[in-house]
Amino acid sequence: MKAALITEYGAELDVTDVDRPELPADSVMVEVHAAAINPIDWIVMEGYMKEMLDYELPWIVGYDVAGVIIELGPSVSKFSIGDRVFARADNMQAGTMAELCAVKESDLALQADGASHQQSAGVPLAGLTAWQALYDHGHLEAGKRVLIHSGSGGVGTLAIQLAKQTGAWVATTASAENGQLVTKLGADQFVDYSEQRFEDVIEPCDLVFDMMGGETLERSFQVVKPGGRIVSIKGDAPDGLADEAGVTFSQFFMSPNGDQLAEIACLIEAGVVEPIIDSEFPLDDVADAYKRARSGDANGKVIVSMR
Repeated sequence: MKAALITEYGAELDVTDVDRPELPADSVMVEVHAAAINPIDWIVMEGYMKEMLDYELPWIVGYDVAGVIIELGPSVSKFSIGDRVFARADNMQAGTMAELCAVKESDLALQADGASHQQSAGVPLAGLTAWQALYDHGHLEAGKRVLIHSGSGGVGTLAIQLAKQTGAWVATTASAENGQLVTKLGADQFVDYSEQRFEDVIEPCDLVFDMMGGETLERSFQVVKPGGRIVSIKGDAPDGLADEAGVTFSQFFMSPNGDQLAEIACLIEAGVVEPIIDSEFPLDDVADAYKRARSGDANGKVIVSMR
């Protein structure tokens, strides 16, 4: 089968023929139709996580996948051959930029009716990150006020929609050219970060979802109500800042979760959430797809199509 892989950390991607993956008992074999690119891909590719994720090289890249089940492991009971599924593969089952990949049953969900493989592929990591930030860590509820940084990105576009369907009031930061997009997705207040300091124009919020880290994270403490929360996927807060502001701070890494993906699929099927695709590339052009994803200009997800 064809796959996109690296032979050493920091090396260029190579599309080549590799052996079919093994199928663990608790997993299914997915005929991959589409996969999505995420920042963790190139973080791993550059070798920055090799102490945490001990991958054997050569390593097939990719974590997000959408496709059709063609084989079941002996302990799989919730899915059937022919099911259209999507998932954020478990860390050690990375390798979705390939014609086939094995995925744990617990990480899988059925795709939403009416959604394409490409739309579905763009959801798992970004959607689970948004879901877990807003609900598991942020405890977002109807009537609450939330500031979502970087609203036009892969995570941000889904986070805005999830927050709105909850009944929250949503502010977001983005560039001027993406103001129309984030407003269309449901943002009640758009802040052009190049022209305005968000802490000067946004009234106090119950929750800030930070995807920037650094100075943006530190400034975010100025817009949280006492007793509110800041959730970050980008970095830790300076010591004592949360206590000084009287807020709860948490940093987390997304965890694969098929049950939460199934809930997101229901929202997509109901037309409440729309996956936003920036661009699509064939597998042979995967290197160009990664360049697009890493440019910082992508709105929504960059997708690699296998079929």
